[in-house]
Amino acid sequence: MLRNRVKELRARHGFSQSELANYVGVARQTIGFIERGEFSPSIALSLRLAKYLEVRVDELFWLEGEDDNDKK
Repeated sequence: MLRNRVKELRARHGFSQSELANYVGVARQTIGFIERGEFSPSIALSLRLAKYLEVRVDELFWLEGEDDNDKK
C-alpha cells in the first residue's frame, strides 16, 4: 500500500486542500483521496506535490513496510 505525508505537510505549510489542489492542478477531492490513501497519484502529480510541499518525493510517498521509510 502506498503511504504518504501529504496531509501533515499541507497543514505544516498552512495550505487548505483547495489551495494545494489549485497549485498542482487537480480537484480538491483528489487531494482528499490522496491523503486518505484512496488514490495513488501519477509520477507527474507526485513531483508537483513534492515541489509545493518542499520535500523529495520519497519523503512524501513510500510503500508500506519499507523499513527505512515507515514514517509513523
